[in-house]
Amino acid sequence: MVTPLAFRMRPRNLSEYVGQIDVIGDGTILREAINNDDLSSIILYGPAGTGKTSLAQVVSNMTSSVFEQLSAVTSGVKQVREVIADATKRRDESNLSTIVFIDEIHRFNKAQQDALLPAVEDNTITLIGATTENPFFEVNSPLISRSKIYVLKPLSNVDLHEILNNAIKDKERGLGKLKISFDKKALVHIVDTANGDARIALNGLDLVSRASLKRKGAKPSVNLKLAEEAMGKRAILYDRQGDAHYDTISAFIKSLRGGDPDAAIYWLARMIKAGEDPKFIARRMVILASEDIGNADPRALQVAMAAAEAVQFVGLPECRLNLAQAATYLAVAPKSNAVIKAIDKALIDVEREKIDPVPMHLRDTHYSGAKKLGHGKGYKYPHDHEGGFVEQSYLPENLEGLTYYNPTDSGLEKSIKEVLKKRKNKKKP
Repeated sequence: MVTPLAFRMRPRNLSEYVGQIDVIGDGTILREAINNDDLSSIILYGPAGTGKTSLAQVVSNMTSSVFEQLSAVTSGVKQVREVIADATKRRDESNLSTIVFIDEIHRFNKAQQDALLPAVEDNTITLIGATTENPFFEVNSPLISRSKIYVLKPLSNVDLHEILNNAIKDKERGLGKLKISFDKKALVHIVDTANGDARIALNGLDLVSRASLKRKGAKPSVNLKLAEEAMGKRAILYDRQGDAHYDTISAFIKSLRGGDPDAAIYWLARMIKAGEDPKFIARRMVILASEDIGNADPRALQVAMAAAEAVQFVGLPECRLNLAQAATYLAVAPKSNAVIKAIDKALIDVEREKIDPVPMHLRDTHYSGAKKLGHGKGYKYPHDHEGGFVEQSYLPENLEGLTYYNPTDSGLEKSIKEVLKKRKNKKKP
């Protein structure tokens, strides 16, 4: 069985490592630590195919420490303790240090991660953890505090082209001996489809190369058509339970809040294409309609609710139209956060301030004997007064005079602000 090209082309040293110059480029702390064989515990966080495992393998090749590798998928507390016991014995008897690489460390549960802590803390082992999930959510805080977090980004198209060209030219591990000709458009398609993932790019190159060798003809070659057949659709970085889920909906909401309908539509399309639950998108728009628009345009909530109902009634793919209509409306609607500021301020007072009884004039009078208890005494019925408004207190005595809702000058709230201003002026002696 032939070893996959992506595995064969893993970098053996830092000079062969492509990309992530912010993390491992010349002059960086991590590069110097690896070169000087003075590495402390680190966690490599980034999407698949960005070089986390490759970087760990480079460390393995360049360090004098014993390199142990564990997979969080197949290893448990027992295996962790065995590795730590061996590392302790190695340190005490031979003064040798140990580096432990744990792939997909986010899959370790709390007990498994806790088993690592004492050995990391006293430098019995140097930990290299690799994860596609946010370590601040998935890795125990004590391990986080004792490790340096390095964020690896999706590789650029330039990086991917370099990786593919290296594989094409390499006669020892790559495709150099096969003498396959590659159309530039085919390589561009492979790179574009890989979407920053070196593993996808190399697997695609491997696939089209083998396909070209099987075809009858003179010289094996890879053209755009073959690349399109092999690569299929672009890989979309999205995990409905992970960072991409939260980051993308965050970008969507911030685009709506910022008044950019084009950006909102783009992020909406990304979520739909990645298979996001349309009900989740609709719920977030309903929340935004009150949180960021409120009474500046009360119709925004109606539009968002109508879209949410349409999602239930129509479903995908047609409900993408309802979501898009709502998104564009919310994006261009006048904005106000007066509603959320009002309710949050009131909730703080409910929690912190003394809870006075409901004033007597505001109490319920719809049962026998209520008036004998004094309920409703002194209440002024607004409809008996000009304009349906009469000055009276509606707050508990200890909160008298407080203001929670402060309308902005945006949209309809400007009119609401004027009404409230006139009412307050009436109250002044």
